[in-house]
Amino acid sequence: MRLYRATSFTLAHLPLEPTVAAARFVFLAAYTLWPAKRRNIQANASHVLGRPLDDPAVAGLSRRVYSTYARYVVELMRLPSLPPDVPAASVALDGERGLPAFERYYEGTLAGRRAVIVVSAHIGNIETLAAAIRTRRGFPAYGVADDSAYPELYDLLAAQRRRWGIEIISWRNLREIYRVLDEKAILALLVDWGYRSDGIPVRLFGSWTTLPAGPAVLAARSGAAIIPVLNRRRPDGRFEAEYGETIEVPGTSPGEIQRATQAIADALERWIAVAPDQWYIFKPIWPATASEAEELEARAQAALSSEPRARRPRRSGAAVAASPPQSDAAPPQEALEPAGG
Repeated sequence: MRLYRATSFTLAHLPLEPTVAAARFVFLAAYTLWPAKRRNIQANASHVLGRPLDDPAVAGLSRRVYSTYARYVVELMRLPSLPPDVPAASVALDGERGLPAFERYYEGTLAGRRAVIVVSAHIGNIETLAAAIRTRRGFPAYGVADDSAYPELYDLLAAQRRRWGIEIISWRNLREIYRVLDEKAILALLVDWGYRSDGIPVRLFGSWTTLPAGPAVLAARSGAAIIPVLNRRRPDGRFEAEYGETIEVPGTSPGEIQRATQAIADALERWIAVAPDQWYIFKPIWPATASEAEELEARAQAALSSEPRARRPRRSGAAVAASPPQSDAAPPQEALEPAGG
């Protein structure tokens, strides 16, 4: 971690644009020299564009992902040396469903009444949005992250977020996660950790894959509302936040969990489609074989057919006053576990 700290300090004292240009050169070289990651990103790009792997547009999008990711990494590593209000100031304050609109909705409808599970993906720069949500209004906010793969890096990034007033919880600490939900705070989860065969089947860009069960299971068992959010980079270099419709999970049945998770996937698909080069995910998101996809479809149909009456997940611009039934049971560990560590 000494190298990370030293690099972070150095990047913070170098001009931004020349540093980003150098980083792009390095990352595009990695795109060429690291075939395993290149294949992953191309497979994902193929699904997003709906084009075959050998289509030139797929290679073009894949290279743009590496290019925009280079800027993200530089900005991320500069954050520890910046005052806490600087990242927050990079988030634009306009838009019908932008940050101020979210703040008004949260304060007027949810704050102190219900916990909120904010779900997002590796799109744009979620770090600056986290800083803005906490520093602008002081909302109680927590994040869930993996502390098993790189514990020293986890500690470093957790300390960075603590400067903004955001506490990071290990995904294995279910007791603390439920305490936060009982506190009626904001709990942030990223859901695009890569394909896992034991996740919840969803359709994403027309193909079957999975997302973690964690958000829907936690919401059903705690009475929390799920709100998808993102923070996308604009052409002027600033970021625009956007929040989606509230997703309600009235029960823990397989059908309710599947419908809520599909609603999350639908929100992510809409946002990824707008700026696919800002979706930084270097693991396979879809299964590799048609037979796996067929099995996922069968599982989704079985979950929905197990319900006495087909229903869609409740989505609203305002929270539903009645909370779903409570449960002392914890979600299965794999429901929260980041795929592949």
